[in-house]
Amino acid sequence: MKKIFFLAASLLGVQQAYTQISGNINYERTTVFPDNNISIAAPQNANITLNIKGMANVKPDALVAIFSVLQVGKTTQEVNELIDKRINQAIQEIALKKDAETYVDMISFVPVYETVVEKKIFSKKTYNEVPAGFELKKNIHIKFLRPAQLNEFMKILSAYEIYDLVRVDYTLNQMDQIKKELMSKAKTAMQEKIKSHESLLGESFTTVEKNITDGYKVFLPTEMYKSYTAYNNTALMETGNNKVNTASKASALYYQPVIDKEFDFVINPTVLEPSVQVLYQVQITINREKTKPVKATKDYFIITPGGELKNLPITP
Repeated sequence: MKKIFFLAASLLGVQQAYTQISGNINYERTTVFPDNNISIAAPQNANITLNIKGMANVKPDALVAIFSVLQVGKTTQEVNELIDKRINQAIQEIALKKDAETYVDMISFVPVYETVVEKKIFSKKTYNEVPAGFELKKNIHIKFLRPAQLNEFMKILSAYEIYDLVRVDYTLNQMDQIKKELMSKAKTAMQEKIKSHESLLGESFTTVEKNITDGYKVFLPTEMYKSYTAYNNTALMETGNNKVNTASKASALYYQPVIDKEFDFVINPTVLEPSVQVLYQVQITINREKTKPVKATKDYFIITPGGELKNLPITP
């Protein structure tokens, strides 16, 4: 009996540990999980439509981080000197890092107003806006090769009160080669699928009419972050005049790549760090009721001086 109880407890512990692998995203109230059924429509006519979907997870060749810098001052000279000092000192330290390039982008330079109350006897108060200083905004663009370098740049910039990371852009230098590889793999997969359908139907699609269409789509990691809030409320219900003050729940962000479960093939399927995802789909429609038009051919002959008839090869 003790052995049976121990086995049951062990299985329960394993089940609990397994379910926890899913993560805290399950606490998100708006999370909707997909239907597990495969949807297959009944054929409406003799046409056959075949699809091949492929995806490549590619590490970026370079990244560009954009930081926003804000400076206020009483005069134009003061605001320019303050922001230039902060930016120049930060750039000098960043330049010491390997493979790092910087660019400063001018954003805006506007006056700042404050409200002054004008008091008059026997009349209402009048509020007047008067110039109080100037506000200057610039962006620092930093190009780098390794994602780990971003943490180093954050430390440098924060020392000069630059904290606002606007966005990070990802670039691929070999996009053409990636698309060609996707197209080549999709072509092989499509040929195999056509052969499979020919075998199932006992037919040949060689002479029937076929139409083809394809397309690409690229997802950058910047576009693939989602937010969630992990919390669980108690079942306590207050009645009468009692009041419940709810606590503020912190939201978090997580990287959600395109899931590869519906693709025919995936290049570099394991995604450890945020990657650029290149998607490719090709679709062929086979019209089994219509054959390809046969082109008429013409043969040309010449008669040699000796009276011999010879075929004259002419390429149309």
